[in-house]
Amino acid sequence: QIIASILLGYGMICAYMIFIGMQACDTGLPVSVMASGALGEKGARYIISTILAIACIGWFGIQSGVCGSAFASLGANMLGYESASQTAVTICSLIWGAVMLLTACLGFKGLKWLNYIAVPALVVVCLYGIIASMVKNDGAAALTTYAPEVSSGLVFGMSMVVASFALGGLISADYCRFAKNRGDVVKSSIVGVIPAGLFMLLTGGVMSIVTGQYDISIILSNLGVPFFGLLALVLATWTTNVTNAYSGGLALSNLLGFDESKFKITTGIAGAVGTLLAAFGVLSKFEAFLSLMSALLPPLAGVIIANYWITGKGRKDAFQVHSGVFAPGLIAYLVGAFVACLTGGTFASFSFLSWLNVPFFVGPVNGIVVSLILYVILAKAMKK
Repeated sequence: QIIASILLGYGMICAYMIFIGMQACDTGLPVSVMASGALGEKGARYIISTILAIACIGWFGIQSGVCGSAFASLGANMLGYESASQTAVTICSLIWGAVMLLTACLGFKGLKWLNYIAVPALVVVCLYGIIASMVKNDGAAALTTYAPEVSSGLVFGMSMVVASFALGGLISADYCRFAKNRGDVVKSSIVGVIPAGLFMLLTGGVMSIVTGQYDISIILSNLGVPFFGLLALVLATWTTNVTNAYSGGLALSNLLGFDESKFKITTGIAGAVGTLLAAFGVLSKFEAFLSLMSALLPPLAGVIIANYWITGKGRKDAFQVHSGVFAPGLIAYLVGAFVACLTGGTFASFSFLSWLNVPFFVGPVNGIVVSLILYVILAKAMKK
């Protein structure tokens, strides 16, 4: 069930990644601008870009803060201290936020070279972790005798996998636009997501079962190699977090009406704001709100796909930006976003909205399907 849930979950993400990625490759546009074909220029600029900028900037700050906190704690332990001071945590959060932000400001080339170095290194560290933990903790016996207290089921596993990368699948269009052709988008989406996701989740699952810990940095520290734990933590956060800053900067550029040539300015602003708010503990109070912002975004893929691939037949020359707000796209998107939150458990995080919780299948996927179908219906009805 674990393997099936991972493959099915990432398979669903790859499906919409491929379609919006190929559109981005055709048009050369980031997702915040590409949305203007389905929602209209103002709908994409003021609604989608605002939500996307808030979500990406917020999560960039929080991840920088998490990295800084863990870095300070592990550093303190390596130096013989019981815990890190709040001042050390704040300083480390600011430093790592600045480092990640600098990488994001380098643009696609910076992201490319970071991943060339960081991804193989992270794989090596994870392989060492799983082998060492298996040897030290009699891993074979632990795995063969393991039985979860409660079996959550296949759909729950799929939901967890999709939720972990639903937003990432959407903003992947910001990078797929640099692909040479549609075929490269398909290959990079499948090869870059499914094998890597399967490896990382299975590695994490095995180490968690064998050691009783879920944090790889703690696992490696307990194995007597805290530096490897620190390296794994930094690499995992760094490679993920720079995409938040980059996509947040692109969304902010569109929101403010700047052309993409000024993305370094908006990325710098976005990352600096996120880092400062997280370092001083402000963003931690709004994690539920940021989760809501993130949950609202995947259904955007439905209207983008419907607009370009169904009504537009997948032709670049048929893609056009509607002036103002395009009602069919906006209505379809809002309904899809509501369905995603309703069936995905998002509203359950808010006590006053807990009654709006109707779990069904995979929330983000439900939202994408609903927004796609509704867009086609409304767009055709409007033409008539």
